[in-house]
Amino acid sequence: MTLAQVEKKLAVLESEIKQLKRHAQPVKRDGKWYVENAGQFKDDPVYDEIVRRGRTYRQSLRPKSAKKTKNR
Repeated sequence: MTLAQVEKKLAVLESEIKQLKRHAQPVKRDGKWYVENAGQFKDDPVYDEIVRRGRTYRQSLRPKSAKKTKNR
């Protein structure tokens, strides 16, 4: 690839970036994303399954309690 081809591609990319920036709309955030997204997965069976599997996994990482042995 010649220098002229690289410069031409760079110019095309720069113009496309300018166009994207013109059409992009900034996202307004109040800083409380967790409040904005609260309840988003309410009554979603897939999310409930994700939560259940996560809980099962975390519980599997906990140390097992020592079982009491009987002295004979």
